[in-house]
Order: sequence, then structure tokens, then C-alpha cells
Amino acid sequence: MKLNVEKLAIINYPDPRLRQVAEPIEAITPLVQQVVKRMLELMVEADGVGLAAPQVGLSWRLFVSNPRGEAAKDMVFINPRLSDRSGLIDSDEGCLSIPHVNGVIRRAGEVTITATNLEGREFKLTGTELLARIWQHETDHLDGKLIIDRFSEADKLKARRSLKQLEADYKKSRPKAKAK
Repeated sequence: MKLNVEKLAIINYPDPRLRQVAEPIEAITPLVQQVVKRMLELMVEADGVGLAAPQVGLSWRLFVSNPRGEAAKDMVFINPRLSDRSGLIDSDEGCLSIPHVNGVIRRAGEVTITATNLEGREFKLTGTELLARIWQHETDHLDGKLIIDRFSEADKLKARRSLKQLEADYKKSRPKAKAK
């Protein structure tokens, strides 16, 4: 696969790549390591706490997160699986791929994640509150789901104008089809 990692950027709704179910990563190659490094840079630049590979246009089951913003706390999750969800918490949530759109989403307050790290070792962690929310949000991206799919009707109405603007911006950014 020929990929210019430095050109990776966060893509915005309604880019169809955000709706694809991501493919498992078969091997941790130097390319995967370079992509992870770039994704961490993009997440920090965007002032985010998590970023999934589909958000940079890659259909890979991979996300990075860092709820505290300290480089030593960067985490990489390859082929993650969630389990043991418990408790429900409603909280306001946004997304780097859907700028200026927020809504209240109900998610498990505690969740266990099993994933592979960059060294190829499987690990298992249990997270609560913000950590649990990040893992669930990013895993949704790997399954082609967006926060707007989980919005209440009121939040969908509130977001409508911003979503229409993102759709118009996306349409303008696409190359025009040539008439025959």
C-alpha cells in the first residue's frame, strides 16, 4: 500500500469513509507505526482526546487516545474489542470529524477493552467515565457509526444547520464530474 503518511488529515462528515466498517490489522508494520505517530500528532493539533483510523480515511481497526494530553499517556488500540459494559451515563459529546456539533449521548459508565499494542502484545483494561466514553466513541468509528446516529431527536434538530453546512462544504470540495 502506497500511503503518504504526512498528508494524512482528519476528514469530515459526510465523507463516506466515515461510514465504512474498518478492517482488522493483520500485522504491525512500520507503516502502521508511522500512521499511529501521525494520528497522535493530528489528535493533539485538533485538541482531541481520541482519533480513529477511519477519521483519517483509513479503514483500519485502530484508534489512539489520550484523555490527559500528556505525551506519556498516549495509548494505541489495535483491533480493539469492548466487553463488560455496565452503568449508563448521559454526557455531552463531540467529534473531531463533525466540528461544531455536540449532543448528549448515553454510554456505559464502565467498559473493558481488549486490544493489541504497537509491540504486538494483547492487553486488557477497564475504564470508567471519560476513558470508557472515549473507547466507546472511537470503537463506534471502527464500526462506521457516528455520534449523530446516537443523538436524540432534539439534538438532531439542533445539529441540522451545522450538518447541512458540512454537507455543502464536502460537496464543494469534491472534483466536478465531467459532462460528456
